Amino acid sequence: MEDSAAEHCVRVLGANEHNLSNVDVDIPRNALVAFTGISGSGKSSLAFGTLYAEAQRRYFESVAPYARRLLQQVGAPHVQEITGLPPAVALQQRRGAPSSRSTVGTLTTLSNLLRILYSRAGTYPPNAERLEAEAFSPNTSAGACPLCHGLGAVLDVAGELLVPDPSLSIRDGAIAAWPGAWQGANLRSIVSGLGIDIDRPWRRLRKKDREWLLYTDEQPSVLIEPEPGRVDYGYEGKFWSARAHVMHVLADSKSQRMRERALRFVRSVPCRACQGSGLRPEALAVTFAGRSLAEVNALPLTGVAALLRPVAELPDASAATSTARSGESTEVAVRICADVVARIEVLLGLGLGYLSLGRRSTTLSPGEAQRLRIATQLRSGLFGVVYVLDEPSAGLHPADAEPLLDVLDQLKASGNSLFVVEHDMDVVRRADWVVDIGPGAGETGGRVLYSGPVAGLEAVEESATGRHLFGRARPAARRPRKPQGWLHLSGVSRHNLRDVSVDVPLGVLTAVTGVSGSGKSTLVTQVLAEVVRGHLGLEPEEPSEEDEGTEFEIEVRDTAGVESFDRLVRVDQRPIGRTPRSNLATYTGMFDAVRKLYAATDEAKARGYTPGRFSFNVPDGRCETCQGEGFVAVELLFLPGTYAPCPTCGGARYNAETLEVTYRGKTIAEVLGMSVDEAATFLAEVPAASRSLETLREVGLGYLRLGQPATELSGGEAQRIKLATELQRARRGHALYLLDEPTAGLHPADIALLLRQLHQLVDADNTVVLVEHDLDTIATADWVIDLGPGGGDAGGRVVATGTPAKVARSKRSATAPYLAPRLAGS
Repeated sequence: MEDSAAEHCVRVLGANEHNLSNVDVDIPRNALVAFTGISGSGKSSLAFGTLYAEAQRRYFESVAPYARRLLQQVGAPHVQEITGLPPAVALQQRRGAPSSRSTVGTLTTLSNLLRILYSRAGTYPPNAERLEAEAFSPNTSAGACPLCHGLGAVLDVAGELLVPDPSLSIRDGAIAAWPGAWQGANLRSIVSGLGIDIDRPWRRLRKKDREWLLYTDEQPSVLIEPEPGRVDYGYEGKFWSARAHVMHVLADSKSQRMRERALRFVRSVPCRACQGSGLRPEALAVTFAGRSLAEVNALPLTGVAALLRPVAELPDASAATSTARSGESTEVAVRICADVVARIEVLLGLGLGYLSLGRRSTTLSPGEAQRLRIATQLRSGLFGVVYVLDEPSAGLHPADAEPLLDVLDQLKASGNSLFVVEHDMDVVRRADWVVDIGPGAGETGGRVLYSGPVAGLEAVEESATGRHLFGRARPAARRPRKPQGWLHLSGVSRHNLRDVSVDVPLGVLTAVTGVSGSGKSTLVTQVLAEVVRGHLGLEPEEPSEEDEGTEFEIEVRDTAGVESFDRLVRVDQRPIGRTPRSNLATYTGMFDAVRKLYAATDEAKARGYTPGRFSFNVPDGRCETCQGEGFVAVELLFLPGTYAPCPTCGGARYNAETLEVTYRGKTIAEVLGMSVDEAATFLAEVPAASRSLETLREVGLGYLRLGQPATELSGGEAQRIKLATELQRARRGHALYLLDEPTAGLHPADIALLLRQLHQLVDADNTVVLVEHDLDTIATADWVIDLGPGGGDAGGRVVATGTPAKVARSKRSATAPYLAPRLAGS
C-alpha cells in the first residue's frame, strides 16, 4: 500500500498469533474488509486474536489499575507492531449467554424500557400503589415470583416417570419413585392398610386413588400389624405420596446417590404461581394497552411494535404524575413507547420480528444473537470504531442476509470500519477489500495470500476462496435420486407448526429450508427425531436449553413408514464436552487405542503400566501440579489474568515417569500435540486410531490437534467431529441421519468435503435429512421441503416440496428466488 494510502489503514507487522506466520499486512479503515480462508487457516487469529485483542489491550491500559480488576481482560497478542488501530468492538458468534435469566429483552435493553413504562404509565388495580421499575424484573428480589424465584420454572414430578409401567401392581413396583428395601415394603403395607389393593395392576386402580397415591400432601398414619418375616411387632406407619417422597429427598437428603435417583422422576415445568413469567402477582396485575408485562414479553416483536405504536404516535400527551394513576397517554408513556418502537424497527429490519422479548438467550442461534447485538450497536451511534464480526451471515437464510448487509453498510456510512470474518461468497463480493489467509489449515495456513480489492483475488491460483468466488470450483454434477419410500407425518403441532402434514422421502438426501424461525429445526430435530426415537424404543433425549422449563409435548395425529428405520443418528452443534479435559481424541474414542498402544510397549510392560497410566484424568500418570490440565492460572492483579504452561510438566499434562515411555520416539504428550494430519501418518499402522483419523480428514478436520480442548471448538467443528465419529462405526441397517445446519461456519471448500460424506451415507442405503441455508448444499440435495413463508406465527407451514429444480419455480417460497439463479449457474 502506498505511503499516502497507509495513513488511512491499520498496519500489522510480525503477527504470530496461533498459526500466523510472521504476517505483515495493511488493512484499510472506513471500509468493509472480509477476512477469508478455509476453516483453520488463521482468519480469526488475525481479526480477533490479533487486531481486536490489541485494541482491547490498549483500552485496558487507559483504565485505572483498580478498575482493571473488575473487567474481563484479554491477553496481549503475539505481534511486533500495530499502527493506525482505532477502538474496537467485537461481535462474536456465541451460543447465547450462559444464564437462563438472560433474554432477548435484556440483550437489547428493551426490557429496561418496558419496566419503566409499566412502573410510570401502567394501569394499576384500584387502590394499588405505584411499583418501582425493579418490581417488574424477575431478576430482583422486589419482582421475582416467590415460588420459582424469578426463573419461571420449577422442578416437579412427572406422572409417566413415577409410574413407567402401568401394567405392574404396587406390590410389583408400579410406583418406581418410591424407595426400595424396608421403606418400600413399609409404604406398601400402609397403602394396603388404607384399603387400596396393592396386587391389582396400576391401570385398573380407580383414577382418584392413583392421583392420591402420586400427588397428595396428606400423610395419614396407619397401624401396621406384625408380618412374618418382616416385622415382629406393630407400629404406626406414616404415608408419603410419590411426589412428597421425591421432593423430600431432593430438599433434605445428604446422599448424593439418593438425590440422583430422585432426579430421574422430575422435570422442569412452568411455575404454576406466575405461569412461567417469573414475576410477582402485584407486577402481573399492572397492564398497559390492556396487557400485562408477561403477555407483552410473550408477543413477537412485530406484535409489540403494533401494540405500542398508537401511543408512540399520540399528538398530544398529558403531563405525568408520580402516582399509580398517571395514565397511559402521558408524556412519559409517549416517549418510552416511541423509543421502544424505534429500537424494534431496527430488529424488524434484520428479520427478527418473530422473536419474543421473553425468549431466553440460551435458545438463540449464533446468527440470531449476533444480529441482536448488531442492532444494539446501530442504535448506539458510535463513530470511528472498528467492528470485528465473526461470520455474521452464518446460519442465515439468504433473505435474512440481505437486510443484515444493509445494516453493515449503515454502520460503515456512519464512519466506522468493519472487519468481517466470512465464508459466504455473496458477502465477500459486497466487501471493499479482502484479506485471504491460507492456503491450507493449521500449519499449512497462516500466510496472507492476498490483500486488496475483491477483483484481484481471481489471479491468486493457490487461493481456495478465489476458486469458489469466481466460479472455478464447480460442484460435482449429480442427478437427483428417486425416493425409495416415504415417511408420512400428519397433524403435527409443535411451537409454530400447527396441524402440519409432511412427507419425508426415504433413501435420499433431503434439505429442509426456509427463513429463520419458519419451523425447520422444530420439524427435523424435535418432531422427526422424537417420532423415530419413539418407534425404536429409545430413551427420550435430554431437553435442549430451548425446551428447558416447558412440557415437551409433540402432537402427531398419524404416522406411516417409520418402521423403515433401524437406527437414528442425530448430529447437532452442541459442544462435545463442557470442560478442557474433553478433547478430540477422547470424544472419538481414538485415545483409548493410543493409550493401549503405549501400554503395550516393552518399557511400559516392564514397569507394570496399564492403559490407565496414560490418561491425564487419573492420578497415576498425570502431573499433579496442574492436575493433568497442562496449564496453571496466573493472577496478575492489575494486569490481565492469564494461563501459563505448568512449571512442572511444561504443558505436557503427564508426570516425568509417564513421559519416559515412548513409541517410535514420541511421548504420549507429543502425540496429543499432533494435528490430525500428522497423527494419521504417525499412527498409520494402528487400525483403531487410523480409521478415526482418516474419517476426520475426510470431513475437513485435518488441522485440529488431537488434544485440542472441546471448549475451543466451534459448533461446526463439533458437529463434524460427531459425524466423523459416526462414520467410522460399522454401518448396518437403514439409519436416519438428522443434521441441523451442518454447513454453518464452513468455507465452500470444506462444505464440498462434508457433502461428499453425506452423499456416501445415502449411497449406503441410509436417509439423510438436514436443516440448511447454504444454496450450494440445497442445490445438490435430492429433495427439498421448504417451510414458511415467514418466521414465527407467519411460518410453520409447508410451502413447497420436490426436487431443487421444482422448488426453485415455486411462487410462494422465500427460498426459490435465491435457489433458481444458483441452479442456473451450476
